[in-house]
Amino acid sequence: MATSARPVAPAASLTSAGGPTSRIQVTVNGRSVVAEVEPRTLLVHFLREVLGLTGTHIGCDTSHCGACTVHLDGKPVKSCTVLAVQVSGREVRTVEGLEVDGKLSPVQEAFVEAHGLQCGFCTPGMMMTATALLARNPNPTDAETRDAIRGNLCRCTGYVNIVKAIQLAGKKMQSASSAPGGKP
Repeated sequence: MATSARPVAPAASLTSAGGPTSRIQVTVNGRSVVAEVEPRTLLVHFLREVLGLTGTHIGCDTSHCGACTVHLDGKPVKSCTVLAVQVSGREVRTVEGLEVDGKLSPVQEAFVEAHGLQCGFCTPGMMMTATALLARNPNPTDAETRDAIRGNLCRCTGYVNIVKAIQLAGKKMQSASSAPGGKP
């Protein structure tokens, strides 16, 4: 089922300011979305302003902080460096897409349980990076965890509880997958 983010105009239309737009079709958190966007629109702005998915934060606009990290076709990317037109035909997952059926993901649960956040501004990007890390390495060492999050800045912590949270999430995912009928 396709959801229209806003009324869809013909494929080559103009914005109210007179600039050209492009029609994109993208799957966001499992939902198909069709929208008209200006070619210069960044993915982070599309997610926040058009789709209302404000969990993806804008921190620096220079790709240094990682607060805007989302998954693009399963890989973490900084959405302030990707144009919305570049994701047409692809899959995007935001922090809002981590929970399933109203239940927090193991990563989200672990960040709460291990106090892996303070102000929370960097948390969505950290969670998206952690989810990607744990998908490829369910039992990372401290060094591997720190290496994975090196592109995500936290101005509040020394990263100790963030690393603990990511490793706790890995353990939760492993025990869920080893339980009868379980999956991470």
